[in-house]
Amino acid sequence: MKIYIALALIAAGTVAVAHSGVKNPDVMNRMIGMSEMAKQMKTVGAMAKGETAFDADAVNAALATLSEEASYIPSLFEINATDPKSEALPVIWEEFDTFAGHAKHLEEITASLAGTVKSPGDLGPVMKEVGKACAACHSDYRKE
Repeated sequence: MKIYIALALIAAGTVAVAHSGVKNPDVMNRMIGMSEMAKQMKTVGAMAKGETAFDADAVNAALATLSEEASYIPSLFEINATDPKSEALPVIWEEFDTFAGHAKHLEEITASLAGTVKSPGDLGPVMKEVGKACAACHSDYRKE
């Protein structure tokens, strides 16, 4: 579980730097969408690590937002736009159906988890499931 929390927090921490100097508006829109997802993961991750107080409503809202944002991923990547600041790999457009399937899986996982978190003990399994769904896409379609 710790690796998934660490990945989420690293992604969230690099978002602001990644946006500076982006010239392509399509790439910028993708980055904004991914930044919102990173923000939600940071909220959940901070509680899972005990850095912030547990708040079931905030976790469940974050999961609902993650699901909504995940539903936009395929449309954000429909255009094969590039920018030196982009972390998207070209294989996204070569394997777009698989890529979109990963996004759909993330959307479904987070939707199924939203509303289920009742106690701090629920955070570990949630982070594991969401982290696996994020990592499945990032490992193949994002520059490390």
